[in-house]
Amino acid sequence: MDGNSAVVVGGGIGGLAAAIGLHRIGWQVTVVERASTLEDAGAGISLAANGLRALDELGVGEAVRNAARGQYSGGTRTPRGRWLARMDGSALERAVGTPIMGIPRATLHRLLRDALPAEALLTGAEADSLQQVSPGTVRVDRSGTVLEADLVVAADGIGSPMRSRLFPAHPGPAYSGSTVLRAITEHPVDPGTDFELTWGPGAEFGHIAFPDGRAEWHAVLNLPAGTRFADPLAELRRRFGTWHDPIPALLDATRPTAVLHHDVHELRTPLPSYTAGRTALLGDAAHAMTPNLGQGACQALEDAVTLAAALATAPTVQAALAHYDAERRPRGQAVARAARQAGRMGQQLSHPVAIALRNTAMRLTPSRAATRMILRHHAWVPPRLN
Repeated sequence: MDGNSAVVVGGGIGGLAAAIGLHRIGWQVTVVERASTLEDAGAGISLAANGLRALDELGVGEAVRNAARGQYSGGTRTPRGRWLARMDGSALERAVGTPIMGIPRATLHRLLRDALPAEALLTGAEADSLQQVSPGTVRVDRSGTVLEADLVVAADGIGSPMRSRLFPAHPGPAYSGSTVLRAITEHPVDPGTDFELTWGPGAEFGHIAFPDGRAEWHAVLNLPAGTRFADPLAELRRRFGTWHDPIPALLDATRPTAVLHHDVHELRTPLPSYTAGRTALLGDAAHAMTPNLGQGACQALEDAVTLAAALATAPTVQAALAHYDAERRPRGQAVARAARQAGRMGQQLSHPVAIALRNTAMRLTPSRAATRMILRHHAWVPPRLN
């Protein structure tokens, strides 16, 4: 390999995972994050087998599992509580070796940070320019600090300025038509199951249970982009207060100031490449997708391990990046398409006839068939880093 230093732009889950992978193969890594503190303010996350396998290769899988709760019970329901499909977490565990795990995002983020040397994290700095020279050079923050590296990893999220500079003709993220409100309950609450989704006309409510007894909930609505509420929790009580238990109880266990609200965007137009020069795009910067399959973070973790493995074995950075693009772009874009389709057939459906047809199909689908559909995305085996 002709180089062994990298700058990772973005200190989210994907950026930190990429830095851990590069650090494990002996590279010098600097993570550049524009926020003054490295912490993920999101609510909760589900990690499927593919994401957990990636974390195992990064050396943090056991710590993540110990901080997470397996999703064995639950499924999908109607607003009145009727089951459309039940989750068989034990069958999934037998098939892929692990159940889906639920964990607070902040906890996952902390565990990833702890796996890196403190000096590898540069916060309060922004990569405001990128010079494609040899070795690659990235200019960091407004004071003119320059970091020289053999590789730049653009993990700066869905609105990625790095992507815009590298692919100026790309239209960027598009609004999905849905907006999401979410929070973690202030105190322990018994939701009855590990994980649930409830689908109403153009709306979804779901929860993830955590090991400490608290739960994350999310509410997704079909609304124009930019819609906001003066009192989000009161608005959710109005919309979901008559839905089945434990939905009202989850809302009642939440502090109003804890509610986060974000519009859901995606990269509807696929990128022509996940690489440009000596830069690799990773995570949402490369393939931001809707959350309907719970695969956004898992795909970023796959990216991180695949990139590190390619750099560990290829003779040059350019050869490693070519391999990374060939491996990751078809899969990442296929999962993004599948997530978009799942949203259209799930939460976004609003016509009563279409909803009735979908609900009937779900009730008639055998559990084994449903498990096979899940395995299409979960049954990924990572390359080895050691």
